[in-house]
Amino acid sequence: MSFDGYFTHAMVMELNQALSGGRLSKIHQPYDNEVVLVIRHQGKNHRLLLSSHPSYGRIQLTEIPYENPATPPNFCMTLRKHLENGIIEKIEQIQNDRIVQISFTKRNELGDLEDLRLIIEIMGRHSNIILINQESQKIIDCIKHVGSSQNSYRLLLPGALYRQPPQQAKKNPREIDDVSLFHLLNAEELSAVYLQETFQGLSFLTAQELTYRLSSMPNDKMKAWHDFFITSLDAYQPAHYLIDSKEYFTAIRYYSLQKEPTIYDTLSALLDVYYQDKANRDRVKQQSQALEKRLTNDIKRLRKKLKSLNKDMQATHKKEEMQRKGELLTTYLHLVQPGMSELEVTDYYTNEPLVISLNPQHTPAENAQSYFKRYNKYKTGAVEIAKQLEATQQEIDYIESVLSQLELAQPQDVPLIKEELIESDYLKRKKEKGKPKKLPRFIELTATDGTPILIGRNNLQNDELTTKVAHKNHIWLHAKDIPGSHVIIKDSNPSDQTLSEAASLAAYHSKYRLSNNVPVDYVQVKHVKKPKGAKPGFVIYENQKTLYVTPKNHI
Repeated sequence: MSFDGYFTHAMVMELNQALSGGRLSKIHQPYDNEVVLVIRHQGKNHRLLLSSHPSYGRIQLTEIPYENPATPPNFCMTLRKHLENGIIEKIEQIQNDRIVQISFTKRNELGDLEDLRLIIEIMGRHSNIILINQESQKIIDCIKHVGSSQNSYRLLLPGALYRQPPQQAKKNPREIDDVSLFHLLNAEELSAVYLQETFQGLSFLTAQELTYRLSSMPNDKMKAWHDFFITSLDAYQPAHYLIDSKEYFTAIRYYSLQKEPTIYDTLSALLDVYYQDKANRDRVKQQSQALEKRLTNDIKRLRKKLKSLNKDMQATHKKEEMQRKGELLTTYLHLVQPGMSELEVTDYYTNEPLVISLNPQHTPAENAQSYFKRYNKYKTGAVEIAKQLEATQQEIDYIESVLSQLELAQPQDVPLIKEELIESDYLKRKKEKGKPKKLPRFIELTATDGTPILIGRNNLQNDELTTKVAHKNHIWLHAKDIPGSHVIIKDSNPSDQTLSEAASLAAYHSKYRLSNNVPVDYVQVKHVKKPKGAKPGFVIYENQKTLYVTPKNHI
């Protein structure tokens, strides 16, 4: 990735063109580190994403949907109070750094015009979003509060004077005079590291590209420099590179990468593609971290219980020995003398000698009865332990299926998974203000030949899909013997290609999605049954056939 000062400059140009003069109509804070401003401009709504995420900090227009919390966070409420219905005057980059300043004008409660600034500082784990009053330069609020114990250079708290991050002793590549630039570009070693250490806002990737261009024009480095910082951005080409499984994004083509990129219409469209999966995984993690920890601990506890039950079951294997000794002792009662502690007899099952321990305080009949009692205890225990073993294993399988679904979940899927766990008595329902959220439906895809394919997002949907939505002659698929989603082909006689496509989807939506070869069972829905009282998503089936496929998340 390369969201450096060079990319920030290009993004500010794009945002100014799209948003300057627009009115801020809505403000949302869907996640802890992210704010979305809905800006009405030239008859269209634009969603401006501001992110202070430590790894994915950025500013961009976005088309990716998001879920708002039932109760807006305090920072969101502050922004609404001060900025809603404000007009964007301009968007600026500070120096060549990853700091963007959005200037708003808005009439306050007294009708006076106020100048406000929303500042986005993209600085890794120190990233922040700060609202200040332009006249007083005082901070109204910020998404992350930073006190003196955390930063001795500046306070980032409501009421404090805003102070920019400390400047490094580097030159602004866009403002340096030609004489100084000429001397700097004639350094003995003109390397990417040298350029990074000398000029503001250059990632190593950008410095490497600049070095490549300068070395390509050794007799006209000044032209190469101005082309890179001025001419190129007048006709930028948002580029997405995939090189050796690594992804890069750039505002223009980087010829030093020596790879043909995918070109996008806008920088924002490029970032939507680059960040969608990465940011969504992080959003899911934010929403489900505590839940995942709880479920992981539950599995550890259940596996410990399973180990203990298996140990108890091993002990019950003595029941046949207890029964045999009781029967032999009954047969040889006449040989038992008062006070004997053991009796050696011939085992008529094996014709081998066998020593039977006795309690000298008990009569011969009482000793025999003691062995029969132990036999019955082990026998009854074995039945009960077998039930507990089955129930415990089913619970482990169920929780593993939920964890598997969380790994694949989109942010909008997490409430659905939580709802399932509430209905299964794993979680308690929290009282939430606001309207209940509309939960997402099944994943709906279309095979190459046009056949509809449905996939459950969680176990409640799996049950509904298989037992209520699918026709009895439709084809049901599931990864063999492992947690995964139910997949339905809405056809009674699908083509081999459609079967293969649906099986690959079933493999992907399972615990073994990272494997290369996954067995997937398929059968008509009428052969799939849900046992009474079984956990969500659990079914039994027969007459199935099996395909071996490579997992795929698309057709």
